[in-house]
Amino acid sequence: MGSRGLDLLALPEDCIENFVSLSGPRDTCRLSVISSRFRSAAESDAVWQKYLPPDYRSIIARSTDSSMLKRFSSLKDLYFSLCDNPILIDGAKLSFSLDKSTGKKCYMLSARNLVIVWGDTPWYWKWTSEPECRFGEVAELIQVCWLEIRGKISASLLSPATFYSAYLVFTSATGTYGFDYRPLEVSMGPAGAESPTPSVYLDAGKGRRQRYQTGRRRIGLGSRMFMSVMQMQAPMPVVESDPRERKDGWFEIELGEFFNKEGEEGEIEMSVLEIKGGNWKGGIIVQGIEIRPKDKRGGELSG
Repeated sequence: MGSRGLDLLALPEDCIENFVSLSGPRDTCRLSVISSRFRSAAESDAVWQKYLPPDYRSIIARSTDSSMLKRFSSLKDLYFSLCDNPILIDGAKLSFSLDKSTGKKCYMLSARNLVIVWGDTPWYWKWTSEPECRFGEVAELIQVCWLEIRGKISASLLSPATFYSAYLVFTSATGTYGFDYRPLEVSMGPAGAESPTPSVYLDAGKGRRQRYQTGRRRIGLGSRMFMSVMQMQAPMPVVESDPRERKDGWFEIELGEFFNKEGEEGEIEMSVLEIKGGNWKGGIIVQGIEIRPKDKRGGELSG
């Protein structure tokens, strides 16, 4: 090892801890293999305290398991638990976790924490439970011709100076239908402000093929044929992101992005709309809307 390396190892322990803490969670794990002194620093609570959000104790106090702090022998173990095992807070209507690479805050609004138009009308939506879901209830779409889902979160809950994206988290019950005629209009931005509304297809390939084609649609309780050239003159922008499968077996589709500035106030609103086509659609199960940091480096951290 060169002289610089020897000088670094000769530093006092608190200096090594400070050096390690400036590297971030990912590099802290990598630095732990350099020597026993670096390994000791990389395991210390002083380092991992800096990676946890300043208000992590008050967040955990809002959990359905507020005594979880007592189960962890180190803040490093707590950090990785919050990364891998989201906790339910605020009456189990919101989940909280950490982005493993950065320690930034992540949230998911449960379906019950969303505004779903006609959500309490049994012949349009059904509330049920679903295996592998974070929450006790999910919203199953039976059929609607007016799809409107909205969610809000306080900007103060999010990590400052961070780019966030929002994702609709869903799956299919017995197969979706009616979503290939028109795309969904989605958005994310400050509540009350005018936000861009790009569009996405739940069945992106099929939807794009039909974008400028004629189609059959069911209107009202009956059905009729009509000819329509969709968006021939002014097509809506389409988000270049197909629905993708998550590690938990659900699917997600991106709704938009937002930069949460230092000292940002007010609420951030997300929306999913299909209110112009008039065709009936159904078959999806909504778990919620997840808000998490957009800029993520590749690879996995291990504790």
